[in-house]
Amino acid sequence: MKKFALIVAGGSGSRMGNEIPKQFLELCGKPVLMHTIQVFYDFDPECELILVLPEAQQEFWAGLCLKHSFNLAHRIATGGETRFQSVLNGLSQIEGDGIVFIHDGVRPLVSQTTLERCFETARIKGNAIPVLTVNESLRKLEGDKNISVDRSQYFRVQTPQTFRSEQILEAYKQDFDPAFTDDASVVEKARFAIHLVEGNSENIKITTPTDLIVAKALMRK
Repeated sequence: MKKFALIVAGGSGSRMGNEIPKQFLELCGKPVLMHTIQVFYDFDPECELILVLPEAQQEFWAGLCLKHSFNLAHRIATGGETRFQSVLNGLSQIEGDGIVFIHDGVRPLVSQTTLERCFETARIKGNAIPVLTVNESLRKLEGDKNISVDRSQYFRVQTPQTFRSEQILEAYKQDFDPAFTDDASVVEKARFAIHLVEGNSENIKITTPTDLIVAKALMRK
């Protein structure tokens, strides 16, 4: 079955304390974003790679590709004002039926096993969302009080959130809703049941300097 990887990379360097957007920071010799794209190529060299970038970052990315001799074939879609619009712009480049992975550009450590679980479950059930259990205690605010909650009822959500193309394209015909926090919430509002699969703990989202240090250690290991 045809595969598409829609890699969304619209972040800035604000939480990194760096002028360079986090997806372009170097990780073990090349930008984070290149590692992320490589993961999907390694999973399936025939996977169609679509990178969603703000227009203002596209020339910089082209320069990085030249500098690092990065020649994996990929298309560029222009990011929008919201993540919802960015994903919608990326989806507009998908032609034909298949499985669509929607992934954060700053998650370069997603495992091949997680990708396989996502693909197989989405192929059979329509979608797959990788998650991890919560291993710390949780408390919930209720007014001016807080209460303990059962952590077994909660999951940490990762990407790639993975969908059959007809399902995700149908869901994104909806108007934007501020309640959309990820692609699963868009699909859920379109009345599709969401299916969870096990993610991998190394699949961290690099947003802070500490995350970058951890990612370097994991990658070297």
